[in-house]
Amino acid sequence: MPFVDSHPQSSVPDFDTDVLIVGSGPTGGTAALALATYGVRVHIVSRWNWLANTPRAHITNQRTVEVFRDLGIEEEAHRHATPWESMGENPIVTSLAGEELLRLPAWGTGEERHSDYLRGSPCPLMDLPQTLVEPILFKNAAERGATSSMNTEYLSHAEDTQGVTVHLQDRLSGRRYTARAKYLIGADGANSQIAQDIGLPIAGEMGRAGTLYTLFNADLSAYVQHRPSIMNWIVSPQASYGELGVGMMRAIKPWTQWIVGWGFDMTKGDPDQSDDAVLPRIRALIGIPDIDIDIVHKSIWYVNEAYATEYAKGRVFCAGDAVHRHPPSSGLGLNTCVQDAHNLAWKLAFVLKGHADPSLLGSYSPERAPVGKQIVQRANQSRRDYAALKKVFHVEGADNPVAAGIARFREASAEGAQARLDALAALDLKNHEFNAQGVEMNQRYTSSAVLHDPAAPEEVWKRDPELYLQPTTRPGAKMPHAWLINAQGKRISTLDIVGRGKYSLVTGLSGHAWAGAADQLKLPFLRVAVIGQPARQDVYCTWARLREIDEAGVLLVRPDGFIAWRHHNAVDSPDAALRLLAGALAGLQLHA
Repeated sequence: MPFVDSHPQSSVPDFDTDVLIVGSGPTGGTAALALATYGVRVHIVSRWNWLANTPRAHITNQRTVEVFRDLGIEEEAHRHATPWESMGENPIVTSLAGEELLRLPAWGTGEERHSDYLRGSPCPLMDLPQTLVEPILFKNAAERGATSSMNTEYLSHAEDTQGVTVHLQDRLSGRRYTARAKYLIGADGANSQIAQDIGLPIAGEMGRAGTLYTLFNADLSAYVQHRPSIMNWIVSPQASYGELGVGMMRAIKPWTQWIVGWGFDMTKGDPDQSDDAVLPRIRALIGIPDIDIDIVHKSIWYVNEAYATEYAKGRVFCAGDAVHRHPPSSGLGLNTCVQDAHNLAWKLAFVLKGHADPSLLGSYSPERAPVGKQIVQRANQSRRDYAALKKVFHVEGADNPVAAGIARFREASAEGAQARLDALAALDLKNHEFNAQGVEMNQRYTSSAVLHDPAAPEEVWKRDPELYLQPTTRPGAKMPHAWLINAQGKRISTLDIVGRGKYSLVTGLSGHAWAGAADQLKLPFLRVAVIGQPARQDVYCTWARLREIDEAGVLLVRPDGFIAWRHHNAVDSPDAALRLLAGALAGLQLHA
């Protein structure tokens, strides 16, 4: 891309790109892919030579897979991922090859929750480490027109009324230059310079606990393939350190590449990372003292509990780890990064294409900042909730508290029986980490990009909103999933008839007035989806149960799949429908 060395203020209309993204991780990659898909000029800069070199985030929840589906990369992601059925047994053991103490089916794989997950989305979960997801996002973004500059460091920026001048440095040559963009996205991670430069307020605490991770290769198939799980938890004297009180072994490439992690006391400084210190502990967690291990990488990371209360200032927007910083517990990090980017990208595209007033961009922060706060608090609470499990296998005052705790758990005694009851309660608590479909899918947006439904009473949660998805067509909620049948007799989801960069007007066969109104408006960003027509038949009647409006009512669904407006009933005429629809579009800052 032909960036030039300087852009004097007199040349502000000349832009190198419409959107410049700093950072090529899941946030930056998703934003670039979405913007390129929507036909927006977008350029990524990254200070690194290439993409993620360690697995980092991995759990990919249903909402994120829905985003991938919308962006046309779901099938490719599944080809590279560990499938859903191999993710979730979650054993709690004395060592990988040792005694099994408990097992918690996770990520909706267990019989008790599997149907909830199947009903909630057309998309199964997957385990896709960051080393694999970033190239998928980046490659597809490039194929659709995004450009990039690696080994390029963000230095600073200056905003004016028409755009942003971004100061960059080529890290290989040392050359400094500027690039002009209409908007800037800071996807530059947990130590975001851009968030600092625009003064985003950050609440919470950084570095409240520490963990040592080691990535290694070893064929452990014999000890795990009978109970496939991405996460394995080790209770032993060699593992019961730090806040969790358990060790963790995570499968990266089932069942030959792994990460092992344990906490350390930060008051004593960084732990010993030498092979002599690390290898014996890894072998103890595996339970095979002479097993061959190939160490690939060691790293220390710190548990953060911090979130931005605002995500944007002027023409500069931050997303992902730049605005929510938390541990990997609950598997929410990458997912929230992807969803931030998806939310922001369509709004930028609509403004840049002239479909919406720039004030639409003001809805980004009110919608995503509450989600960021929620997931930071949930992830940290999930870590704290291990205290109940730690207590089950810990006898205070014993010479070896963990060994004594394991022995007590197996005793045929009143104390053993109580420990097993305590274990049941501890596992129930951990469902809020490992089977929390509600945390992942129950977002409710309140912003100028959502029109309140005055006819709707306050929402009542029928079940625990962290554990269970509650589908609804309320404005601000995600479009519910229901299976429809197309003209070829194949199943399609209600999610497949919305999104793809456009607003969708969803009605039933009796709602012909709404379709007529949309035809009169002839808006390039608005499609009509009539459920009941041969291309989308509600043969299961699932949509009729979920829609919460009459068949002749209407939903206006945003490009990100969230409902912007609804009208419950039939209207008298196409003219009445036109007035209502035009009023809704105006209220949503769209140009009808």
